[in-house]
Amino acid sequence: MNRDELVEHLVASRVAGDVATSRESNVDNIDKMLRRDWDYHFGLSLDRAWTPDEVLAVMAKRVGIDPDPGRRTGTDRIDPDLTADALEAAADLLARAAADRAPVFVATGHPTGVLSLHLAVAAALAAAGCRLLGVPDGLAVPERGRMRSLGGVAMVTNGADFLHTHAAEPMQRLLATWGADRPALVLADHGWAGAAAEAGLTVVGLADTNDPAMFVGAEEGKVAVAVPLDDNVAPHLYEPLAALLVAAVAGA
Repeated sequence: MNRDELVEHLVASRVAGDVATSRESNVDNIDKMLRRDWDYHFGLSLDRAWTPDEVLAVMAKRVGIDPDPGRRTGTDRIDPDLTADALEAAADLLARAAADRAPVFVATGHPTGVLSLHLAVAAALAAAGCRLLGVPDGLAVPERGRMRSLGGVAMVTNGADFLHTHAAEPMQRLLATWGADRPALVLADHGWAGAAAEAGLTVVGLADTNDPAMFVGAEEGKVAVAVPLDDNVAPHLYEPLAALLVAAVAGA
């Protein structure tokens, strides 16, 4: 797809444009992040004290949601051009990693939806000669589950199912086991991405409208690229996004 076709797809699929995530969830999660509630800060610290209105302004700038601090109900949106811009920036970082045959790490807290994109990009990176850092199969994360990789993508499992999680602890646990052998680039979401960025790694983080920590992390310069998208639409709807990133890796 060219850029215009990509933007049309983002809107038609509701990966961007008018998305399913509610305004109430977007605003409530800003408050939860600022309170440092469990699972809402993604392992990212804040360099300064932020107000809710300041975070909302960041979300309006980086995601395209309504900047009106007085509105807490109804629907919200992602500016598809901001998604396309971020995907292009992510493609540049992935192409650089592929050209260098750098060690990379791919993980997701969304074992439905956006997992399809992670799988495609992980396969392309491996084919380009990158070393995919894995997880010790079954490595325990207290109160969270255990880690397992599928197709080069790390996730958390309860032994029977892969789990949806915002938790930072799996990435923090993995960083401790890696020591100095760390990836040059991380492609992830939720706490996998946030904790990696907090540790100083170069991170492409995929994030929904109700994931403010990722975008504040980008505003503070910790997250290299924060890609705004609905992270849980039908898996096949991410195929054009994955194709853009795979083409960048293959062409490096």
